[in-house]
Amino acid sequence: MKPAKPARTVHRARQLRKDMSLPERLLWRILKTSPNDLKFRRQHPAGPYVLDFFCARANLAIEIDGFAHDIADQPKRDAARDAWLAAHKIDCLRIPAHDVLRNAEDAASALISLIEHRLTIMGKTAPSSLRDATSPCRNNGEEN
Repeated sequence: MKPAKPARTVHRARQLRKDMSLPERLLWRILKTSPNDLKFRRQHPAGPYVLDFFCARANLAIEIDGFAHDIADQPKRDAARDAWLAAHKIDCLRIPAHDVLRNAEDAASALISLIEHRLTIMGKTAPSSLRDATSPCRNNGEEN
């Protein structure tokens, strides 16, 4: 069951899409092209939270964490958020903002590899365009 999306969270997500941080914008520039046919959402509402990025196929939230995630009560809040997501069968991957700033392409490539591995472990098939290339009827030379 999908988590509810309260109107307040949806409104906040829309605002955050306009005010993305530099690391989020750099990563989004790559993810919005659907690399390897993987689709991502940015600033995606999930219950009371807004996820930086979300890959629904892999049930994976991707959070870009700056230094603020290491101070005050933020680690406790992040743990509560991760627990809420896990209760809704969504895992969370946290990527340090400095890794994205250093090389967004490498960060995206590592993320894509992780998701593809995760999908294999989950027993999910490849996205439709990749599945067509390996369909049994094409391998046997048959027409549709």
